[in-house]
Amino acid sequence: MPPQRRSAWRRIGGTTGNWPLVLALLLLALAVWPPRLQLQQPVFNWQVSFDITQSMNVEDVELNHTAVSRLTLARAAMRDVLGALPCGSKVGWSVFADYRSLVILAPVEVCSHYEELLASLERIDGRMRWANASNVSKGVTWAVRGARSVGPDTGFIFISDGQESPPLRINETPPMTDIKPGDVKGWLIGVGGDVPVPIPKTGSSGEPAGYWRADEVVQGSASGGTLNHEHLSELRQDHLRSLAELVGVNYRRLNTPEALKTAMLDRRYAQYLPADTDLRWIPALLALLLLVWRFAPDFGWLRERRPMIKREKKATDRVPPRGLTRPA
Repeated sequence: MPPQRRSAWRRIGGTTGNWPLVLALLLLALAVWPPRLQLQQPVFNWQVSFDITQSMNVEDVELNHTAVSRLTLARAAMRDVLGALPCGSKVGWSVFADYRSLVILAPVEVCSHYEELLASLERIDGRMRWANASNVSKGVTWAVRGARSVGPDTGFIFISDGQESPPLRINETPPMTDIKPGDVKGWLIGVGGDVPVPIPKTGSSGEPAGYWRADEVVQGSASGGTLNHEHLSELRQDHLRSLAELVGVNYRRLNTPEALKTAMLDRRYAQYLPADTDLRWIPALLALLLLVWRFAPDFGWLRERRPMIKREKKATDRVPPRGLTRPA
């Protein structure tokens, strides 16, 4: 190598210890330059239906140790899921009231539409309902039909407290001659407390209007069932489990946001497809480690200390040990 180039190489990193800077610069260039790669990874496709009837305004669940409404917990859990879903996954929104579960947003890719999904999620509330009835069993079958209409690989999530209003007659099941159990994958997610509590009454604009009274709602005895408390609400887990079995899906209770995340990220519902995978963080992380190694005070002290230790060792080698020399 010519003397000029050899001198330049030494200044850059040949003997002065600056080679980590050169390598870090190359790694940073690599982190900026290449596009995202297409790799096989699990992705999910969900159509999520929220019960927006008035019983979902009951505040008998907790979020961060604070009492919140059932719908508030459902939305908070869904926000966590959006941040955890891998790129390439798709999520859409539906709302349930009366007897229909209506698709308001078909599934879109979560990474490229993350902000839009969050913004639209926050707007899902009781002001969107078009009736006060809550025919949950029919809503579940319509959620199945909605997911099926989106595409063959779309699963559905139906989040509800399971309260039928008016209550079902004995042995009444929803019409589902067009639905084969297990035809569409999905989850029924139950949310609510175990103790019956009053149901807040709200107007069409969401303004509070007291609580529902017993004489304002159809009780079970009026529809062939036993006398009950349809003006009060609690999680109807048995009913949701029977509906899940009827349409051939699984049931899970939503106590914490983690419960919904675990359900929606279950690998049994994943599709393994090529998806954009950003690996640029790997060279960026390696460059950061090199820069830390080069400039961290502790490591720099070790580099300066090493030659000093060697010099001290050579000096001590030249001094004869005490007690081993004889006087002249």
